[in-house]
Amino acid sequence: MNILLISDNNEFAEKLKEKLVFLRKDDVINIANYGDDFPTSDVILVHDNSVDTLNLIENLRKFQNLCIILITDSYDRRLILSAVDIGIDDFILANAGNFEFVIRIVRSMKQISVKKLAYRNFEMLKQSNIVDEFSGFYRYEYSRMLLNDYKSGTFMALTPCDKTEFSEEKIADAIKSTLRMSDIAFWGDGAIFYVFLVETDYNGAVTVFNKINSIISVKGGFSDILHKNFEKEALNYMSKAKDGEYLFGETEENTLDEWLLDASSGGYKLFRKVFNNKLEKVIAPVFYRLQKSYETKLQDTEIEQQVDMEQCIFSLKNKTNKSSLRIVYPGFAKIMIYVEHEGLDSPENKEIALQLDKITQKELISIVEGFIGEFKEAKCYR
Repeated sequence: MNILLISDNNEFAEKLKEKLVFLRKDDVINIANYGDDFPTSDVILVHDNSVDTLNLIENLRKFQNLCIILITDSYDRRLILSAVDIGIDDFILANAGNFEFVIRIVRSMKQISVKKLAYRNFEMLKQSNIVDEFSGFYRYEYSRMLLNDYKSGTFMALTPCDKTEFSEEKIADAIKSTLRMSDIAFWGDGAIFYVFLVETDYNGAVTVFNKINSIISVKGGFSDILHKNFEKEALNYMSKAKDGEYLFGETEENTLDEWLLDASSGGYKLFRKVFNNKLEKVIAPVFYRLQKSYETKLQDTEIEQQVDMEQCIFSLKNKTNKSSLRIVYPGFAKIMIYVEHEGLDSPENKEIALQLDKITQKELISIVEGFIGEFKEAKCYR
C-alpha cells in the first residue's frame, strides 16, 4: 500500500518515517508538504499545521477510498472533533510510540481494504439498478427487503421545506454527510427521502435530523422500526410537522402503560422505566420543539430548556419578568408540574399532578403553550 505523510515539519516527517520500519517492505511511504501535489495513496497521515489542516482534510475526504489519520502535537479537543465531523478515520498524538503508530496504520490498511470491497459492491448495485446512480441511495422498491431483518432502529421520512428551490443533489449530500456506513437511505416519490438509522433511538435520530436541517431546511417524521406500519406512521408525522421541525409517535410499550392502571402490579423500577420512556420520547422533544418554535415569536425574551433525570425546566425571561415550568418525578405513577411566575401581576403560580399514562405530546404541548400564553398576556408590576 501507498502511505503518504503530509507535514510542513520536515524534521518530524523524517523521524516519523523511521518509526514505520516494521511495516511491510512493499509498503511505500511518501512525504509531502501542505502545498505540494500529492501522489495517489491508500493511507494519508496529516500532521496538523494549525492553519490549513481542516481545509486539507475536507479536500482529501472527497476521495472515498482512502483512510485519513490526523497527527496532532497536543490533545486539541476542538480540532479533533471538527476533523471527525469532516471525516478523519483516526487520530494520534505526535509523541506516540513506534508501536502505536504501526498499529494505527495497520488498522487503517485493513479498513481501506474493507472500503474498497464496499465500493466495488456498491458499483455492482448501481449496475443492477438497485442503487440510484445519481443520489447513491437505494431505490424505494427494495426498501422492505433490506429492512426485514432489523430489530432495532429509527425510520425517518424527510422532505425539504421549500419545494420551489428543491435541489436533489443538495439534500442527498446533506443526508449522506450525516450517515454512518451501517445506515440505509432510500429515495421515495418526488421530494421524499427515507433514512433508517440502525440501532438508534429517537435522541440519536434527533441529532441526525438537526445536522441535516442545519445544511438544508427539512421537516421530518420518525417511527420505530418495530412498528408494523413504520413507513406510514413516519410519513404521517412528517406531513404534520412544521418547517424545520420533526414529529414522532409515542411508541412506548403498551404493556407499560397498562401496568400503570394497577399500581399494585408494578413497583418503583417499572414506574421509573415508564418515566424514562416519557422523558425521551415526549418531554425532551416537546421542550425542544417549542423552544425552537417560539424563539422567533417572543421578542426580547430568552427561552431556555433543560431535561434530565432530576427535573425538566422550560423557562422564559425578559428584562422585567421571569417564568418557569418545572417537571419533577416524585416516584411511582405520576409527575408534578410546577408553574412559577415572577414579576407578573395576573398569572398565578400553580401545581399540576399528571398521571404517567396521561403524559402525551398533545397534553404536554397544551400545558406548555398555556404557560407561554400566560407569560405573553401578563402585565409586569409597576
